[in-house]
Amino acid sequence: MPLTMNREVFITCAVTGSGGTQDRSPHVPRSPEEIANSAIAAAKAGAAVVHCHVRDPETGVPSRKIEYYREVTDRIRDADVDVVLNLTAGMGGDMIFGDVEAPLPLKEDGTDMIGASERVAHVAECLPEICTLDCGTMNFAEADYVMTNTPGMLTAMGRMMTELGVKPEIEAFDTGHLWYAKQLVKDGVLDAPALVQLCMGVPWGAPDDLNTFMAMVNNVPEDWTFSAFSLGRKQMAYVAAAVLAGGNVRVGLEDNLWLGKGELAQNWQLVERAGTIIENMGARVIGPAEVREKLGLTKRAPKG
Repeated sequence: MPLTMNREVFITCAVTGSGGTQDRSPHVPRSPEEIANSAIAAAKAGAAVVHCHVRDPETGVPSRKIEYYREVTDRIRDADVDVVLNLTAGMGGDMIFGDVEAPLPLKEDGTDMIGASERVAHVAECLPEICTLDCGTMNFAEADYVMTNTPGMLTAMGRMMTELGVKPEIEAFDTGHLWYAKQLVKDGVLDAPALVQLCMGVPWGAPDDLNTFMAMVNNVPEDWTFSAFSLGRKQMAYVAAAVLAGGNVRVGLEDNLWLGKGELAQNWQLVERAGTIIENMGARVIGPAEVREKLGLTKRAPKG
């Protein structure tokens, strides 16, 4: 398929993530205030969308507490900058198996399995414009960890998101995830056209070589909107690759801690650099109002 470069690009900043990065950089935000402030700074640097997880303020360990999400949401919406809010709904599907000769029972430390309603509870409370839907189950780099998202769970969560009026951002870590996402649209669980994030180079999903990337791109329906990212030192290379392939871009400390060799990044710096790459390619960075119009989003206040 011939490349059709995207000339109007939005930047998503993935602010903090759920990985164990909190002790690897002082710039990884932990508290709701720090996460919100980092998101606001990213918006001022040119991010139209901020993608937020929450963490325990003291330890930095990933959290699902609704009060943390609510504080992040309120702080961002009360700020003096406009931005599209994207909250994760990926937490609550973590399985840590036991020894290879005795995989059951699951290890309590790290296993976090909850029901669909609880996984979406903070979305129903905060009513972001976008929330993520990890569209499949996969092994991660850790030996005994499996990210679990069954077809039944995805159908239930997808219906809840659609009924709430929150647009799912389908996170596709491999080609099969895209395949099932298209089935969810076909079944009427998700509305078309859909929004998808191509997550490249995450062990053990789709590798981030360009052949695999273009296979992913060529499996995205033409009327869908997609973004893409890769990890670490390839983050900025994938800014260019995503734009050239017709997509939008994601950067941020969830996926990469470094601005350059030996130089730890802040979120706003990664956004600023991505914007420079996009503009130097002859494209234009679009803002949150244009993203809302493009994706059919409605900004709403949280409940109560």
